This record gives sequence, structure tokens and C-alpha cells, in this order.
Amino acid sequence: MADDSTATASASAPAPASPCSAPSRPTDPDFLSCVLQPPTSSSSTSRPDPDYAALRRLLLRRKSSSALNHRMEWRCNGKGYVAYRNFLLRRIEAASSSAHSTPSNSGRWFASPTTFSEADSWSSIRDLRSNSGKLSRTMSVSSKQSEPERHVRFAEPAYSFVGMHCIFDNCKASVTVLQFGRTNSDLLAYGSSDGSLTVCQVSEPPSVLQKLTGHSKDITDFDFSSNNQYIASCSMDKTVRVWEISKGTCIRVVYGVSSQLCICFHPAINFSTGRVISKLTCDNAVTALDIDHTGQLIFAGDAQGYIYTISVNSHTGSLSRTHKNKSCKSKSSITTIQYRTFSLVARCPVLLSCAQDGNLYFFSIATNSHGYLTLICSLKLASPVQNIRASFCPLLSLEKGEFIVTGSGDSNVYFYDLARPKNSCVNKLQGHGSPVMGVAWNHGENLLASSDSDGTVIVWKRAKTN
Repeated sequence: MADDSTATASASAPAPASPCSAPSRPTDPDFLSCVLQPPTSSSSTSRPDPDYAALRRLLLRRKSSSALNHRMEWRCNGKGYVAYRNFLLRRIEAASSSAHSTPSNSGRWFASPTTFSEADSWSSIRDLRSNSGKLSRTMSVSSKQSEPERHVRFAEPAYSFVGMHCIFDNCKASVTVLQFGRTNSDLLAYGSSDGSLTVCQVSEPPSVLQKLTGHSKDITDFDFSSNNQYIASCSMDKTVRVWEISKGTCIRVVYGVSSQLCICFHPAINFSTGRVISKLTCDNAVTALDIDHTGQLIFAGDAQGYIYTISVNSHTGSLSRTHKNKSCKSKSSITTIQYRTFSLVARCPVLLSCAQDGNLYFFSIATNSHGYLTLICSLKLASPVQNIRASFCPLLSLEKGEFIVTGSGDSNVYFYDLARPKNSCVNKLQGHGSPVMGVAWNHGENLLASSDSDGTVIVWKRAKTN
């Protein structure tokens, strides 16, 4: 865990039109190749023609019946994406509706017999645009990121999503951090600014297993034990609590002298006594940390944007600082530190760091130099007003590049490929009504959870790929 200055060991497309007779598909391959290829000028840096979207829509209407039926299956627990957008609109306008998901049935999204057509989808978009003035206070945050960076320049089929698997909206405060259980695809927990920690299962039927209460202020971080039987959480109330999940009880409280900002279970240290084995003082408040797979290196980010590499003696538990990285030019607090054992891009272990000002950094780790960090690339996101977190996409990255997913102040979830030119955005998910603060993959990487400042947690289901 870590306090103010101490590290301590312890997307969818609109549904097609109603099933009327579709126009016959063209059979001329030259015609198809011309339509599929957006016209560009001779310049290699020029952008596709702005009418390319219209051409794509033309192609979609000329798809075979089987393809059209496949597109109609895009649902979230039986109800369409358009319905959820309408749900958000009604929620913000404080209009009563029977389609609301209430705390008593949180985690479920009830099925509807209604079939949504392309006309329904476009009318919904027009409704959202016409109500943009009403939504501006709660649904959007102004972004300083340039339009080219926001545009999805590449499509990555492996990170397409079929919809929302389930929704948890039982929390009425901002959900600041969330995480799936270790090597587990079903267990999800999230902590909020009201001091509560909620443990859920996302398999059918989705449900809340435990609501752990005891912290009096914001939960800043938590971590699962290796067997998922315990959770250690830290808070602004200056305490660390260890919870037994099955019983829903707090079995130990560790009192600090300042706000506890981040925490990790260490594979080589027994937490049962709650005693401090070793302490290392950093220059500023430690705000994020992660541990390598051997347990011998700890990577810690501080409130001024610096990243420390700390060596751990697995026999005695003693800590020693080996490196202090100054590649982060900004003096903004680090919100994410995430370690990965291997990267195809770097051909070695790598580290992902995200700062509060929207700067994201990707480092290679020299294991033969006690964890020395070398900056590979950086990415400038929108300047958020919240502690927005990011995450690796590990499974796909082992095959195709270096993918990351991040929340955003404009209420969207974005996917980037750091291996492509200008770290291109490959996908985005829309559905939240407030800034997206946390993102987390399950073990199988078929489910992605995201949380926002209104207290809503959405679990997205990734499309199956060959």
C-alpha cells in the first residue's frame, strides 16, 4: 500500500431497415471495388472523402439477408443499444419510466419485444442532438483533444463489441476504481467515493454478491488476493481494510497517518499480521503502483508525474529504490501504473502509465538493469477533470500490436493501438452519461467493465473472433 509519500510492502451501427425487399446487390466487381475504396488525392497523407460514410451505408443496405439479420442481433440482454441511449435521456431529464433499472434489480436489463429499425436508430440520434442543450451539463465534458485524434481511423475487428452484457447502477456515488478477480472472468468489484465496495458476479443472472461498508471516505484503490477470497482496500480516511468476501466482513484494519492512495497484494509477504515489514519514503505522494510477476520489482507513480522502480528482497521484505524516471514531462499525478510481462513491440516487459492531465506513457523495462524504464512512445488524450484510468489489452496485443483501452471525459471508452501511426484510435464505446473513470478486463478478455462519475458500471461483451 502507499500513502502520501510512502510505499509499504504488506459501438454500434444503426440497425437495418425493417424487413422490406432489399435492393439487389451489384455483381460488377469493378463497381464494388470503386465503392469500397474511398477516393483520395495523390497525396499519401490525405484523408478519405467525407462522403465515404454515405457509401458505407449504401453497402450495408446491399448486404445479403443473412448479414442484415446478423446486424439485428446486436442487443444488450435482449434490448437494443438505442433503448439504452433513450434510457439515459429519460434519466437525465428526470422523467419517470418503467424501463429504468433500479437498485432492486441492479445488474439486469429487462428484455423487450420491440424490434428497432434503422429509422428508430436515426430518430434517436436526432432526439439526442435536439436535446444537446439539456445534456451538456451532465453527459459531456469539453475536450481539448483534436478532431483527428478522436476520429476512429482504423477498424479493429478483434475489438468489436456486440453490446452490453449487464449494467450495475446500485451505486449513487462516483465509481472511481473497478477490477475483475484474478484469473477470474465472473467476479467483479468496484469502489466508490461514498466509501462502499461492491462485489458482483457478471454471469447469468448478474447480481450483487456483497456490499462492503466501513470506509468513511472515498475508496482510492483495492486489490484481490491471489485466490480471490480477500480484498484489500485503501481510502482517503487513512485506513487500509482487509475483507473476507464470502462473509462480507472486515477482518483487519490498518491505520495510517495520511490518506492511503494505492494498494497491491505482494506475492511473497503474508498480510495476516497487518504489521509493517519495511517502509520506503518517496519524494512525493505515491498515487499508483504495480508489481512485476516475480514480486521483486515494484513500480510506483507519484503526485508529480515521476515513476520509481523499487527492488524487493523476497527473503526479508526490505525495499530499496533503484531508479527514478523523469520521462513524464508534466507534473501531473499518475493515475495508472500497469505492468505486463511481454510485448511484441518492445520484445521485453513493458509498463503503462497514465497521468491525470491526459498524458499516457508506454515504457520498456530492462530487467537486467533492476527495472530501468525507457520511454517507447506517448499519447496525449483529452485533459480530463477526473482521475481517469487506462489499461492494457493483453491478449490481442500478443498477436497484433499494442492495444490499450482508456476512459474519457467525454463519456466514451476509447481503444488505441500504440503500434500504428499516431497511436490510432481503433474503436470507441458509447453508452455512459458522464465521464468514464475506470476500465478493467476480465481474465478471458471477452468482457470489459467501465465505470463513470454517476455511479453506473457497464459490462460490455466483446464479439467472438475466429
